[in-house]
Amino acid sequence: MSTRTYQICTRCVMDTSDIDITFDNKGYCNHCKDYFARIAQRVYLGEESDRQLESIVEQIKKSGQNKEYDCVIGISGGIDSSYVAYLSKQLGLRPLLVHMDNGWNSEISVKNIKNIADKLGLDYQSYVLDWDEFKNIQLAFFKASIPEMETPTDIAIPAALHKIAAEHGIKYIISGGNFVTEGILPKTWHYNAKDVKYLKYILKNFGAKKIKTFPLFGWKEEAYYKTIKGIRMVYILNYVPFSKSEAMATLETELGWKYYGGKHYESKYTGFVQSYILPEKFNIDYRRATLSTQICAGETTRQLALEELSHKSYVDEKAAEEKAYICKKLGIHINDFNIIMNLPAKIYRDYPNDEQKLDFIYSIYKLLNRSL
Repeated sequence: MSTRTYQICTRCVMDTSDIDITFDNKGYCNHCKDYFARIAQRVYLGEESDRQLESIVEQIKKSGQNKEYDCVIGISGGIDSSYVAYLSKQLGLRPLLVHMDNGWNSEISVKNIKNIADKLGLDYQSYVLDWDEFKNIQLAFFKASIPEMETPTDIAIPAALHKIAAEHGIKYIISGGNFVTEGILPKTWHYNAKDVKYLKYILKNFGAKKIKTFPLFGWKEEAYYKTIKGIRMVYILNYVPFSKSEAMATLETELGWKYYGGKHYESKYTGFVQSYILPEKFNIDYRRATLSTQICAGETTRQLALEELSHKSYVDEKAAEEKAYICKKLGIHINDFNIIMNLPAKIYRDYPNDEQKLDFIYSIYKLLNRSL
């Protein structure tokens, strides 16, 4: 997508495959510079974070007095959400586990969720999307030739969590999102999932059906749940010394958790999109963002990251099998898949969107509120 002279950051491994990337005179990119600029306010700070976490837990427990649950946790069977469930139990919270089922669960992730619920003694609820409707939405994003093919899922997850929290009168949703492992991601690789104008344009111009049951979650819906229902999102992993490798070891030892092979591979569709479609169609290797974040967090080295990136993100034989499976499930022929893959790559700026409006709304919100 980029016509710039190739350049790679001298500190992390982000490069000009991000068309908006900038570099300073040391060769450091804007992503790792921004990471370190924000890290002081976003990650574990010892006793200060301990006090903040204690206060948050007290607030959550108080809000859940005389209720069956005091918080909701969205769980995918992946590392972060699974560890959040484990940690919440250790902190004495009474969460309701909620899984947003979009039809793409891997067998390993399903087993992980069941093990976590059983071994932690937690109740579990599934929010199942209408498959025919959701399939159409995913196909619309694919046909639009934009990288945000996982936006439909990123809309449905918070919509499901907030809806269920409201139904149970729960005021807190604990997210597995965290700055340590997810601090770097270019906007042109994954644009704002809360842009309803962008979503509706894609569906109108590339979708085959109108949506009827799919839950929207734009800024209006978020404002409703925050202001009217009083629901808050808590990123609890930002308040503990979180290490992904240590979290994996704990989950494997204590909960019988199994690794699924890569970041977000708990979903068969997400795994295929990130390992095959994005690098082949958009020259986007999601591993760069993940590895760059890990470099900044001290969990890997630049040399090891470069070594990993020297290998393709997929194995040809496995990718062929996954392609056939994806096409069959989506109801399209492999020839149609290949035609879409060969269409010119687009980004969100090529379609109508509310970027400026949303940037303004959320900048005002951040000034008026300090989220947990």
